[in-house]
Amino acid sequence: MTKVSGFVEWLPEQRIAELQWLDEIRRTFESYGFCSIETPSVEELDALLAKGETDKEIYVIKRLQGEGDKSEARLGLHYDLTVPLARYVAEHYNDLVFPFKRYQIQRVWRGERPQEGRYREFYQCDIDVINNNSVPQHFDAEMPVIVYEIFRRLGVQNFQMHINNRKVLQGYFEGLGIEDTIPVLRIVDKLDKIGHDGVLKQLQEQLDMQPELAERCLAIGKICTSDLSFVERVRDLGVRSELLDQGLEELRFVMSELSHLPEGVMLADLSIARGLDYYTGTVYEGKLVDFPAFGTVCSGGRYDDLTGSFINRKLPGVGISIGLTRLFAKLLAEKKIQTGPKSPTQVLVIFPSDERRAEAVQAASALRERGLNVEMYPTAIKQGQQLRYASRKGIPYVWFLPYEDKGHEVKNLLTGEQGAADLATWLPSERASGSDAEVR
Repeated sequence: MTKVSGFVEWLPEQRIAELQWLDEIRRTFESYGFCSIETPSVEELDALLAKGETDKEIYVIKRLQGEGDKSEARLGLHYDLTVPLARYVAEHYNDLVFPFKRYQIQRVWRGERPQEGRYREFYQCDIDVINNNSVPQHFDAEMPVIVYEIFRRLGVQNFQMHINNRKVLQGYFEGLGIEDTIPVLRIVDKLDKIGHDGVLKQLQEQLDMQPELAERCLAIGKICTSDLSFVERVRDLGVRSELLDQGLEELRFVMSELSHLPEGVMLADLSIARGLDYYTGTVYEGKLVDFPAFGTVCSGGRYDDLTGSFINRKLPGVGISIGLTRLFAKLLAEKKIQTGPKSPTQVLVIFPSDERRAEAVQAASALRERGLNVEMYPTAIKQGQQLRYASRKGIPYVWFLPYEDKGHEVKNLLTGEQGAADLATWLPSERASGSDAEVR
């Protein structure tokens, strides 16, 4: 029997590394004042279907022994954390302080065909700011800064954030005389997946668009800059609309706010549309430069009325999500993550004999009381076998009980050094005490 495809499971040393990533992401979110929430894995289907065309991705929940074959599913596993957030805010509106800054780190489920970077179960790490009536524009610039800081701390190399504004594309298409812009946005959003010719073909075949108009729709998608020159390049296309002007100004503001970051990390990429209907302003897609065909590892954007299906209030917001599992799995597969030992144990207490079991237990307990991760070998086998066990698991220290004229001693398996140690005062060296996983 094998595990179900599309559901990852890590070896102990890989899981330790993943947990360290989760801790770093959580610390960074909290350093910007975001508070943690957790919503149920299961939501009403009506809520999950309230935003966008996602019905093909949702796993429904039904009892094995239900009310007969004719019973219809009422519940589903959440496929992202944004729709549950909207329901949560609406339900707890009177108890929240606005602007509401939340982070959410949970698994989500999607009924997709498993392949590299696409899983049926995976971790997402989301942050959002939601407020009454309006959300200040500077939050649009803060989102990619937070992601940049997280990736820098994790050591993720060659990362780029592609930023656009839906108003730019929508205003541009309206300026071309296109009334229904949503289908055009969805097709143009596939530019990085199916290329220029693929998008051109779909615009003509699916929307019955004339070749010349289709080419003009694609012209804006070729604009990608790391500075503010995108404004003039759009102007040079000769299309005018009030919404386009508004979008360009908002995108210019965001890019200006990000100008202090290393050159080339933040790009104004006018091909980015984001397919979901609820985005109305700034949109983000983060990518790994070394793996251009891999797709996005983080994404998000601004929305005006995500909670409209749940509460009669205008609650706009802006947010971004890190696809932790797909990012972590990719870097692990490419051997870019140096995992630590196979155990969080820092000290193994040697079990010398059955008669001294109580003494060994007492020593292990004393070390744990001082905050160390300690295990005791379960049986009194040969000392060499116990040392080999510690070495195989990557445990840096072994502890020896007093013997004859010697007191307690500890051995550093990394250096081979061994010496006297006091249960009340001994501490491991910083170099050997942790199991930090590094990205390289």
